[in-house]
Amino acid sequence: MSVPEEVRRRVEALRREIDHHNYLYYVLDQPEIPDAEYDRLMRELQELEARWPELVTSDSPTQRVGAQPREGFGEVRHEVPMLSLNNAFSDEEVHDFDRRVRERLGVDRVDYAAEPKLDGLAVSILYRNGVLERGATRGDGYTGEDITPNIRTIRSVPLRLRGGGWPPVLEVRGEVVMPKAGFEELNRRQREKGEKTFANPRNAAAGSLRQLDPRITAGRPLEFYCYGWGLVEGGVLPGRHSEVMARLREWGIRTNAEARVVHGVEGCLAYYRALQERRDDLPYEIDGVVYKVDRIDWQERLGYVARAPRWAVAHKFPAHEEMTRVLDIEVQVGRTGAVTPVARLEPVQVGGVTVSNATLHNEDEIKRLDVRIGDWVIVRRAGDVIPEIVSVVKSRRPKDARVFRMPEKCPVCGSRIVRLEGEAIARCTGGLFCRAQRREAIRHFASRRAMDIEGLGDKLVAQLDEKGLVRDVADIYSLRKEDLVALERMGEKSADNLLAAIEKSKSTTLARFLYALGIRQVGEATAQALAEHFGSLERLEQAGLEELEQVPDVGPVVAESIRAFFREPHNRQVIRRLLEAGIHWPAPRRQAGELPLAGKTFVLTGALSGMTRDEAKAALEERGARVTSSVSKKTDYVVVGADPGSKYDKALALGVPTLDEDAFRRLLEQASEPGARMPEA
Repeated sequence: MSVPEEVRRRVEALRREIDHHNYLYYVLDQPEIPDAEYDRLMRELQELEARWPELVTSDSPTQRVGAQPREGFGEVRHEVPMLSLNNAFSDEEVHDFDRRVRERLGVDRVDYAAEPKLDGLAVSILYRNGVLERGATRGDGYTGEDITPNIRTIRSVPLRLRGGGWPPVLEVRGEVVMPKAGFEELNRRQREKGEKTFANPRNAAAGSLRQLDPRITAGRPLEFYCYGWGLVEGGVLPGRHSEVMARLREWGIRTNAEARVVHGVEGCLAYYRALQERRDDLPYEIDGVVYKVDRIDWQERLGYVARAPRWAVAHKFPAHEEMTRVLDIEVQVGRTGAVTPVARLEPVQVGGVTVSNATLHNEDEIKRLDVRIGDWVIVRRAGDVIPEIVSVVKSRRPKDARVFRMPEKCPVCGSRIVRLEGEAIARCTGGLFCRAQRREAIRHFASRRAMDIEGLGDKLVAQLDEKGLVRDVADIYSLRKEDLVALERMGEKSADNLLAAIEKSKSTTLARFLYALGIRQVGEATAQALAEHFGSLERLEQAGLEELEQVPDVGPVVAESIRAFFREPHNRQVIRRLLEAGIHWPAPRRQAGELPLAGKTFVLTGALSGMTRDEAKAALEERGARVTSSVSKKTDYVVVGADPGSKYDKALALGVPTLDEDAFRRLLEQASEPGARMPEA
């Protein structure tokens, strides 16, 4: 029996009406009808869809109850990375941020889009042709988890965009939070059922959103607030952040009603102080405010540094503080070998979280605070995340309080702990051997710019470590197919591909090998300089401090770090095993001083049409040149591609010679000829 036309029309009308009231309630915060009337509309729609199931669509308001549980989360690759924000903890740091922005833009004042920094879980939601298609967690910023069924259960997330004019592909980004009232109610229910309670609203939101059973998520009081966007295809958005957010709001996307456009740094700080005063009255937890340059073309000019935009900053609120007692001080060895003192505390509630450990950062910090085992201390959650000791209550110091002394040997592997001159952090020298550093050492060793072992990612490294198959990087070359196929999500083809990549990695360069070893202070450029200067691993291993300091960019601190690494017997043993496994590299064609571009410093700016920035850098370094990131009077040449940045302007101002792409290629060709010396550009 076909669906009567009047039923079809009534279902469509109910959906439009419910979507309208959702928009009024969640986006505009202006409900027109009581909850009982809303429930009546929803029940009528549910009854009609139950009777005529062919009318059920994925974007119907009834489809928020959650589907059947899943076995696991799939991965989602963010086509536009979800980057982190740099933090500011003081007015002075905000002034510094504003000054850097204005100097880079060459303007006197900047308008900023300011909004609360919600304490929840960052998510990405993709709409295709106006219909919700996918939801994902932020993850590491590049790859997240597919949580689409769970996102669909959140009532403040529209399943279909309102109106028209939206791009065919629109990805919005925001924070999923659990309101304070909902958090208290959830914990009350958990206690009544005798189940574990949540420490704070953020943990509750994250745990609720990552449930494999979406029906559990549907029963949790989650809310979504949009703070930005990512991928946009087939449409053009307005030219200011605030205007885009207003447009998203028109399309039914919930944004934060506390967001404002403020003028200059003083406007930022006034907004911060006003919101800080109202912090406890807001319905959700916030840990600061976010300032973003409002003009999008200015955002694009400012660009990014590392994994954070230059055009935005998070201004954190001061952390909550409490007093407790230091029961002991121990050291932890981090994944990069950093040896960090940690205070074991008498448990205390700080900002809604039970704190029993606090970082002491380093030996100097312990001396500065004069903190001793047995002391009463003030503990703070710095940035509402990392607990730390702020001060010692000297008036309550017990007579038996004990002074802490940094150990000489690593508590994990027994290697020497060294602290380089000028560095605050002490480090374990067993970088290739220490099991605390194992995963980081393997991950770095296999990375693209090191040994380039494709397929050996973080999850596989974790499995190899957990199964005891790889105790150090040399064990990578002893892996067998039968070991690999027994691992989770590792079939025969994947195992064959990984073994082939491992075999391929044996043929490398000395510079790549040195970089792969993960020696503290030795990045790609320093590894290249060491390889060119010494020509062989044996000469480098035997080099003293004086000889190491003759290498460009290697000062006393870097030299001591290299020397300490090669003096550690465990590291030398792993290196010997790597060479015995067949790792090799060609002998250098010439010593560094004989290379045609030796002693010349280059800077790259703009896009080259025929090669990437990394390829251009490698080509110059192969010919003996040094490539730096900033222009100075000591720069010999600036290579200028399309759309060059401020480096080009600075080169002209300083009178530094510039090379367009054609001249640059001619220079590389001339420098490749046998016996070539520095050619004329």
